[in-house]
Amino acid sequence: MNHEETGFPGSMNDEAVSPDGAPAAGQPRWRQDFPIDWPEDDYVSRRELVKFIVLTSAALAAGQSWVVVKSWSDGGGDSLADAAVAAVDELPVGGAKTFHYPEGSPPRLLVRTGPETFVAYDQQCTHLLCPVVPAVERSQLHCPCHNGWFDLETGRPLAGPPRRPLARILLDIREGTVYATGVEEPGV
Repeated sequence: MNHEETGFPGSMNDEAVSPDGAPAAGQPRWRQDFPIDWPEDDYVSRRELVKFIVLTSAALAAGQSWVVVKSWSDGGGDSLADAAVAAVDELPVGGAKTFHYPEGSPPRLLVRTGPETFVAYDQQCTHLLCPVVPAVERSQLHCPCHNGWFDLETGRPLAGPPRRPLARILLDIREGTVYATGVEEPGV
C-alpha cells in the first residue's frame, strides 16, 4: 500500500489530501481554516539539518576562538596604571572609602584595618551584587542583603549564600598616599 492509497500526510499527490482521507467539504471547520498542503510543504532533509548544525557550531567556535585570541592580545588586562585612592591620614583605623579602579569599573571598597595596613575589594557581593560594608571589629565584610560574610584579610566567603571570594585590589603605600596598582581576580 503506498501513500497515495492511504491519504496520509506526506503523500505526494498534486492535490492536498486531509489526514483522514475525507473530502474537503466533510472536514471540521478548523481544518478548513488551516489546511496543510502536504505536497507544497517544505521538507528538511537530514543532510540539510546536519549542514545547518555543523555551520552554526563552526560559527560559534570561531567566535569563541576570536574572544580567546583577543584576550591574549590584550595581555589579560594586566597593564592597569597606578591610581591614587586616598591619603593615609584621610581614613581613621576602621574607616572605609569607596572608589573606582580602573575608572568606569564597579565600585571598590578601601578599608583601613590598622595604623599602616589597608585592604581593598570589590564592593559588590559575589552572590547578587549587593554592596558589602566593613565590620572591622569582627575583621569581616558584611553583605546585609542576604547576611553574607567575607574575611576582611582574604576576601573569602565565611557565611551566607556567597560562594566565591571578592576580587582583591592590589595596593601600594608611597609618600603618604594609598595607590591601587592592580586587580587580583579570585580563583573559583
